[in-house]
Amino acid sequence: MPNAPLLDPKLDLVFKRLFTDLPDSLLDLINAVRSDQPPVVEVQILNPQILPEDLTGKFIVLDILARDVHGQLFNIEMQARNHDGWPSRVVYYLARNLGRQLQAGDDYSQLQPVIGIHLMDFELFDDERACWQFELCDRRRPSVVFDRSLQLYLVELPKADRLHSQAGGALADWIAYLEHWQEESVMQEIERPAIRKAHQQLQALSGDELVRHQALVRERALYAERTVVAAAEARGKAEGKTEGLRSALYNLLQLKFGALPMAIEQRLMTACEDELTGWIGRVLSAETLEQVFEGGEVAPKR
Repeated sequence: MPNAPLLDPKLDLVFKRLFTDLPDSLLDLINAVRSDQPPVVEVQILNPQILPEDLTGKFIVLDILARDVHGQLFNIEMQARNHDGWPSRVVYYLARNLGRQLQAGDDYSQLQPVIGIHLMDFELFDDERACWQFELCDRRRPSVVFDRSLQLYLVELPKADRLHSQAGGALADWIAYLEHWQEESVMQEIERPAIRKAHQQLQALSGDELVRHQALVRERALYAERTVVAAAEARGKAEGKTEGLRSALYNLLQLKFGALPMAIEQRLMTACEDELTGWIGRVLSAETLEQVFEGGEVAPKR
């Protein structure tokens, strides 16, 4: 499609297509975010496929999982919206990728770090800082690191654009690209080869009728997801806090997992406000009913 409007690289589907098509550009982005660490020289993308159900499924995460030559795992994700369960989901995904490395009897020394890189199209912290690095360290002496098996890098893109737009360097260029991909004047100032290559690929994807259709389907699914959550919250306010929470949780569970076992329905009917609130916070990050109700009695696996 000639002269097609550019797709948004911050739409998770487009982001994944763009960087799985261009592993060298993904590598450059990883090193830009982790500029204080030894550069990664090569990555293998482990989940390049995008299945049809990934486009329309509710609460589906379109992330990129990559491994470097040393076995380190990188989980890269574009996150468009903040919600109560998002931080828990981030930690869960990192821990799951760490745990999957070992089989029964394997030595713990075989574990390789799992490194999350999350580019966020929102501001998470009320602080004049936009780029964050987390790992297991002492609360009183953060310089003392207990272990580096789990690492998390967060970039608040809107804030980073304000704070780093004139700073220069690889990360500033990537932030400028992701925030101003439609502005030709900004694109002309970015000379970084990896970004120029990404922009050319974005133009190619934007002219592909199939990709444009997939992007539209994905946008509709994300909109429907936001609408369901907003409606559940509004219903909760209208029906009274506890009953509203119970109704909202019931609807979210059915939407994500289908018909609920009788044991779960009975548990919902007798739950107090604090329990309901805690479970709602887990729905978006959980992959099974058991994970929603962890720490208590749950129905058998279906």
